[in-house]
Amino acid sequence: MTLVGAGPGDPELLTIKALRTISSANVILFDALVSDAILALAGSETELICVGKRGGRPSCRQDVINDLMVRHAQAGKHVVRLKAGDPAIFGRAGEEISYLESASIEVSIVPGITAASAMAAAFGISLTHRNHAKSVRFVTGHSKNGGLPEDLDWRQIADPSATTVFYMGAPLAGEIVARLIAHGAPSNTPVGIAASLSRDSQQIARGELGQLETIIAAFDRSAPLIIGVGAVYANEPSTPRAAQETIAPSDFI
Repeated sequence: MTLVGAGPGDPELLTIKALRTISSANVILFDALVSDAILALAGSETELICVGKRGGRPSCRQDVINDLMVRHAQAGKHVVRLKAGDPAIFGRAGEEISYLESASIEVSIVPGITAASAMAAAFGISLTHRNHAKSVRFVTGHSKNGGLPEDLDWRQIADPSATTVFYMGAPLAGEIVARLIAHGAPSNTPVGIAASLSRDSQQIARGELGQLETIIAAFDRSAPLIIGVGAVYANEPSTPRAAQETIAPSDFI
């Protein structure tokens, strides 16, 4: 049983090991955010099973996913659990590994490019630019209960010497802004927002923390967004790829 990171969507960003694992699988249980281009790399006899989870939409229950993984693995099949981004970053890998190990199924992980790294590439920036950031934080914008986690240290998250990336935070962008500002982050703190990273429909935008909700409103909300906060997002962007749509900060000032 192998947990494989599919990255942000562009099949050229897969690792060689991920490509080999996908192409040799008997069964692939894939997330809703895995691109069609990556699924097309599976063998012609591979059984593809969508087990996607999307906030506010019909989603496959975790217990069903667990049962499918175990049932196919115990049948002697080469099973791949294909996850967008990196399995170990907000991908429920820990829960699935524990369940598989409890069923005495050996598990391996093939890492993938996480959304924060793909976002940095899209903006042409370094998340750890030594003039702007001493640390990087990946923060969930969606707790088990649906809201922001209540045990986050927002004073630390508002640290101006850090780059912070919020995953799944768009529905609660207003609350994120309010909490950051309440804990010392200036309203003009640079932010970056991205959707559909590495795909033809990619959108990116820069602005200020106080503009975050307005900027997000201009995005296609059928695609999940990622939000970056910190001085590194104030850098001038490199020339955007022809395939991406760039929303200028001036549109929101």
